This record gives sequence, structure tokens and C-alpha cells, in this order.
Amino acid sequence: MLTHIDENGDAVMVDVTDKEVTERIARAGGRIYMSREALSEVLSGTNKKGSVLGTARVAGIMAVKRTSELIPLCHTLLITKAEIELVPDEESSSVYCECTVKLTGKTGAEMEALTGVSVALLTIYDMCKAVSKDMTITDICLLEKDGGKTGQYVKG
Repeated sequence: MLTHIDENGDAVMVDVTDKEVTERIARAGGRIYMSREALSEVLSGTNKKGSVLGTARVAGIMAVKRTSELIPLCHTLLITKAEIELVPDEESSSVYCECTVKLTGKTGAEMEALTGVSVALLTIYDMCKAVSKDMTITDICLLEKDGGKTGQYVKG
């Protein structure tokens, strides 16, 4: 049964009034591939727009906090932790991003973690596109979630 559709087929926000308040955590990941020249600027801090990884980290955290404004029907959540980890990989000429979101509430943080990764990687793209537009954002996915009625999920 789809929880965001009512008996008339209309989109609705899920009523979480009667759900139990639990500690919730979600972790998502993704990667951006870029030219060696672009990655070199990221690593050396010589990108003309400033600190690419620092800016992407802040953008990802800001996106976590604003997910309900971006994704229709998402609940506004009181986030207790939002963390963005960015790991450059010279061998594959890429940056891996992982976002962890924690809260205590009636609904999970999966969309917030996925949004955090997406916006962090888009920010890297934006800051590096003057060097090379040949970048690929890929493999954005939920890695883990815990809490709530459905319990734990870990990507296999």
C-alpha cells in the first residue's frame, strides 16, 4: 500500500501522529568523477571559487536541514546530527561523499541523508565546472537506516 496516496488517488502527507518516537539514523553515499585537473585543484585548494570540499560539506548540511522544503510531502524534522564526509580518491579521480543524519522523532531521516549527499556532490560540480564540465555524479543510495517500525536496513 502506498502511504502517500489517499483513497481518491491524491498525494497526501503521511499522518505520523500515532507513530512512536524513536532514535533514527540514516546514512547515504554517492560519488562524483572528474578530470585529474579538477581533482588536483580540489586537493591543492587552488580552485578559484574557494575551498571545494569545505563548501560542499556546508552545502550538504544545509540541504539536510531543508529537505522538507525540497521534497514534497516530507515532514519537517528536528535534526540532532548532520555530518558530511568527503573522501577524495586520486586513483579513480573522484570524491566519495557520505552523509549521516540522526534525530529523535516519528519518521526517518533517509530523504535527508540522500538530499545531503546529492547537494554536496552538486556543489562540487558547480565549483569545478569551470575547469571541466566532464563530471559524473553516480551511485547515490541509502547505505543504512535504523529506528522506527521497520527497524534496521543495511545495503547488501
